[in-house]
Amino acid sequence: MPLLLALETSTTVCSIALYKDQQLLGASELQIEKSHSSHITVMVSQLVENCGASLQNLSAVVVSGGPGSYTGLRIGTSTAKGLCYSLDIPLLEVSTLYGLAAQVINMTPNPERYLYCPMLDARRMEVYTCLLTHELEEVEPIAPLVLDEHAFEEHLKERPIIFFGSGAAKLKELMNTEANALFVDNVVPTAKTIGALALPKYEQKAFEDVAYYEPFYLKDVYITSPSKGAK
Repeated sequence: MPLLLALETSTTVCSIALYKDQQLLGASELQIEKSHSSHITVMVSQLVENCGASLQNLSAVVVSGGPGSYTGLRIGTSTAKGLCYSLDIPLLEVSTLYGLAAQVINMTPNPERYLYCPMLDARRMEVYTCLLTHELEEVEPIAPLVLDEHAFEEHLKERPIIFFGSGAAKLKELMNTEANALFVDNVVPTAKTIGALALPKYEQKAFEDVAYYEPFYLKDVYITSPSKGAK
């Protein structure tokens, strides 16, 4: 049975989980901003030890691949690569938005009745989003979107859509009279879902190239130079 370590660092939540096949052995999360770099390696070693395993027992490392925070994704990717290199094990990736969607799908009665729209806040009225079926098939691909009252208008005419994630509150204010627009609060990325979604990829050997893998930033990162007067 494969032993998979999952890392989720795409937002302010720093989350890790350990799976043995389909069984969740344990998880650890910190919802503290800027805690990723100083805590993640300690969290990993403590979780693995507390579950009665060792790093040498790991079959693969799973990383939440974005979109999300540039810094958070870099920390998760660097940690995952370091473990894969040192242990000579494969790397797996699961979309952050797919992980969010799976949480809501799993707790929704008759999930086939709805479409699912995970949203991550990308500042101002922009979000990172996609539109998925209950089987995680893309109706609309992952993309940045500037929200207005006409967002997903055509799809909402056909069937209800459940919106969730850190960016969904922006849309809720614009669509409070749309009957087919449903909202679920307090859905945040978690390594528990990332790890659960990774098992089929492991069985199919859908591994990432550890040397060249990069997370899905979705948009270019702009780095500005300090002003001349800055010290």
